Amino acid sequence: MKKIDLYFILIIAVFFAPFFLSETVFDAYIQFNAAHGMITSFIKFAILATLGEVIGLRIKSGTYYQKGFGLIPRAIVWGFLGLTIKLAFVIFAVGTPAFLAYLGMTEAPTLMAQKAFSTDKLLVAFSISFAMNLIYAPVMMTLHKITDMHIIENQGTLAGFFKPISFGKYFVNLNWDVQWNFVFKKTIPFFWIPAHTITFMLPPDFQVLFAALLGIALGVILAIAANK
Repeated sequence: MKKIDLYFILIIAVFFAPFFLSETVFDAYIQFNAAHGMITSFIKFAILATLGEVIGLRIKSGTYYQKGFGLIPRAIVWGFLGLTIKLAFVIFAVGTPAFLAYLGMTEAPTLMAQKAFSTDKLLVAFSISFAMNLIYAPVMMTLHKITDMHIIENQGTLAGFFKPISFGKYFVNLNWDVQWNFVFKKTIPFFWIPAHTITFMLPPDFQVLFAALLGIALGVILAIAANK
C-alpha cells in the first residue's frame, strides 16, 4: 500500500464519518431519503459507484485518476443509472411477490414487511433478486458499458459526453466474449443475485444505499473485466 492509498482512505473516512458518528446527520439522511428517494438514489450512485470505478482504475492502472477517465461524465451516468435501479427495486419488490402469490405463495406480498427473519422471507428476497438480475441487470450493464465506451472515445470531456451516442457502433464493437462469459454468466449468478438477496432483506431505507455500496465492488469487477 502506497502513501496515496492512505490519503485516499483517510479522505473517504472523513467524508462518511459524520453519518456514523452524528445521530443528527444520520436522522437527517433517513428523513431526506424517505421524502426524496429518487434524488438520494441519484446522489448515492453518482458518488459511491463512481468511487468504485476510481478504485477499479487504481487496481487496473496503479493510479486513481488519469487523463480521459471522465470522472464527472461517469458520475452523471451512475446518477442516471441510480434512478433506473431505484425504479427496478420498486417494480420487482412489488411485482415478484405478487407473481409468487399468483403461483400459490399467498403470503409472499406481506413477508418483506416483517422484521423477523424466516426462510420464506429469504425465499422471496432471493426471488426478487433473481428476477431483477435476469431481466433488468443485463440491460443496465450493457447500457453502462456503451456509455463507458462513449466517454473513453470522447477523452472523458464533459462536452464530448453530451454528443449523440452511437449506440449501434458501440453495440457491435462491444467485447461480447467478456460481457457474456464474465459479466453476465459469472458476476450475475455468483455475486449479484446473492448480494441483492441480502439487499432485499434489509429495511427499504437502506436497500438503495447498500446497492450503491455494492457499486464499489462493481468497480473492482469492471477492473477485472477490463484486464480480461
